[in-house]
Parts: sequence; structure tokens; C-alpha cells
Amino acid sequence: MAARAEATEEENVVLGLGSYKGKVRVVSDCEEEIMLLWAIQQPIYSKNNAFVNQSSLQLNIDACGRSLSILQSPSSLATPGVTGAVMWDSGIILGKFLEHSVESETLSLRGKNVVELGSGCGLVGCIAALLGARVILTDLPDRLKLLKKNVEANLYGNVRGSAIVDELTWGDHLDRVFTNPLPDFVFGSDVVYSEGAVKDLIETLVELCGKLTTVVLAGELRNDAILEYFLEAATKEFIVGRVDQEQWHPDYCSSRVAMYVLVKK
Repeated sequence: MAARAEATEEENVVLGLGSYKGKVRVVSDCEEEIMLLWAIQQPIYSKNNAFVNQSSLQLNIDACGRSLSILQSPSSLATPGVTGAVMWDSGIILGKFLEHSVESETLSLRGKNVVELGSGCGLVGCIAALLGARVILTDLPDRLKLLKKNVEANLYGNVRGSAIVDELTWGDHLDRVFTNPLPDFVFGSDVVYSEGAVKDLIETLVELCGKLTTVVLAGELRNDAILEYFLEAATKEFIVGRVDQEQWHPDYCSSRVAMYVLVKK
């Protein structure tokens, strides 16, 4: 089974999608994509939270030549539906992927407009700003206090780009600050977690993205049915390509995480 899956994995591989210049495997069959992921990566056998400690009040990580200190709120995990107050592996992996991709010249963020969806603790948006992007970090209104603290604590001194924090509820009509101009990139980590959230997320992505917008999403492999539901919805509006782990930062890989690039059809 694994050998057959790996052979299938080599199909539909293209070099570059949107503004990302690395290799991606274009998703043409969503059910097959789910079978491939679970057969090859076998996420249930991999360590959960390999790069984070969700019981800690602070997470420290080196990125872009400085040491970042990300505040967390572990007690918030007791509140149903609140997951963005702590870091997850997918956020660490996406942030380090951006850094690695800029260094390997498969991605350029200097001077680019970026919107991060579901920013949570803000690590991905902070790294994007340090890499030269003009970033709007977004989340629900009650999540912004912690997000602002982390942006202020880590984006000091000589920062190549810039960052602001704003509220954004998926599914709501977008303010002009997000669409004028349309972003060059949209980033999100751990944003696919329920069917209801997927509907609102896709609606927001369709309104937020232009033909030249490149979306990069990383997520935890928890529920195959919800991920398939997302891919079915996303492929109606976007070309979707999975980024193989060979393209990730070599020190930040996990079989429990998948990463996708999306561009509008």
C-alpha cells in the first residue's frame, strides 16, 4: 500500500504555483489526496506537539536572526472553541517554512502585502514582517489582546516589514483595509477544524483573494473527513497544491502536519 501510494504521490507534481516557486503536488482527486496523506505520513504514529509546549506561558524560538518570545494563554484551552491562545506545530512549521523559502529563493516577501487569517499568538505574521512583508494579522475580537502583545514584544527595532492587528470574522463582508489593495499572500495555520469553519473560511478566501494572490495554509492532520470537506470546497474555486515536506525547513517537519498552496482558478 505504501509503495503504491508513493508512486501515486509523484503524479501531478509541478514546479511552482502562484508566487511560490517550489514543487507542489496538484490535488485533482480529494478522496485520493486524503488516502495518500494518511498512507504516507501516517499521522497517528507521529509525536503530537513536537515543537510546542501548550502548558507553558511562553514559547521561545529563533527566527530571522532574532529570538522570538511568544506569549501563550494555556488556561484558555478550557474554553470550548478557543485554540488560538496557544501555539500548535502547524504554526511553527509554517513560520519556519516561510523563513526557509525566502532563504532558498522559492518565495519573496519583501514589500508584499500579507493577510494572516486566524493569527492566534501571531508567530507566522511576525516572521512574515521580519522577512519584509506588510502584514495584517487577524483574528476574532476577543483574541486580539494576546495577539497585539506578541506583535509589540517581538517586532521592535530594525524590522524589514511592518505589522498591524485587526479583527476579521470569517464569513463577514470584508472591510476595505483587507481588499484595497488585494493581498499578495494570505497565510493561515490550523484554520481547518470544523465543517462550519470551512464554509466561512472559503467564503472569506474567495472575497480576499485576487488572481495574483497566493494562499499558503498549514494544518494539523486530525480529522480526515473535515480535511476532505475543505479540499472539496477549496478545489471548486482554487487550484490546490500540497507542498511536500522536502520543501519545508529541514529542522521543522512533522507527519502530523500538511501544507497547501492555493491560487484562484
